[in-house]
Amino acid sequence: MTARTGTIDPKILDRLAGLELVARKVVEGFMAGTHASPQRGSSVEFAQHRPYAPGDELRRLDWKVFARSDRLVVKEYVEETNLSLNLLVDASESMGFTSLAWSKLDYARWGAAALAHLVLAQRDTAGLVVFDEAMRAKVPPGNGAPQEVAILKTLEQARPQGPTNVGRVIQLLAPRLRRRGITAIFSDFFDEPQAIVEGVRRLVHGGHEPILFQVLDPAELSFKIEGLVKFVGLEGAGDLKIDPRAIREAYLEELTRHNKELARQARSLSVDFVAVATDAPLDAVLSAYLSRRASRVRSGGAR
Repeated sequence: MTARTGTIDPKILDRLAGLELVARKVVEGFMAGTHASPQRGSSVEFAQHRPYAPGDELRRLDWKVFARSDRLVVKEYVEETNLSLNLLVDASESMGFTSLAWSKLDYARWGAAALAHLVLAQRDTAGLVVFDEAMRAKVPPGNGAPQEVAILKTLEQARPQGPTNVGRVIQLLAPRLRRRGITAIFSDFFDEPQAIVEGVRRLVHGGHEPILFQVLDPAELSFKIEGLVKFVGLEGAGDLKIDPRAIREAYLEELTRHNKELARQARSLSVDFVAVATDAPLDAVLSAYLSRRASRVRSGGAR
């Protein structure tokens, strides 16, 4: 922890021995509130009125409104339910890239571990899928301390390998995720935007709420590399010797275009797209996002 900001430097996270400690450190001082289900139930929190329809229970009629306006309306309530979190972590070879002491995969698993800890600490449900071009490892949804141990162990064992096919994996997993809820995807999303969006659309249509955490190394964002260097191809690409200055402008244009398209498509589906650099303090990133999300929910806005 830094005394000035109260945030956790990724360098400190990198030195921590186990993901359990990472998760606890990241979420320390931040706890989410209760989770409002989109389903209508009969809990104590009033949601809205709607017109009476044949078959509605008479006990749910609001007789005060009837007395004032001669209209039959039914009271609806928000049902507070357990949150269900599906974690999808990209462990393809490109996630092993780093210009720091930790890789994109390291950062992604810290984020996944932190969210799992946050959710399970509130007695909610979490599950995990680690993938590259296909599903590699899975921890079915569950809760309690043994579930957190299983998720952390699976994350710790993940190694960056294999080609990426983010879009296809999401498309295949969407109908298999039986427990509806939040689906947090950690990836660099180095795949065709349309394939990714099709998978995300299937999640949305299946009743899930996707969150796309795009994890990129600062060197990938700036491409400030000087001198003739050898680029070692990942995921089957060949090696290349080149002066980075010769391709920097074209590279940055393509990266910007790719990310803008992903963000635009995500907005069209009311899905959050969260761009994260691996040199940013993880606790600050997650807390800022979750705070914005909680504020949006309280104000009655979109997801």
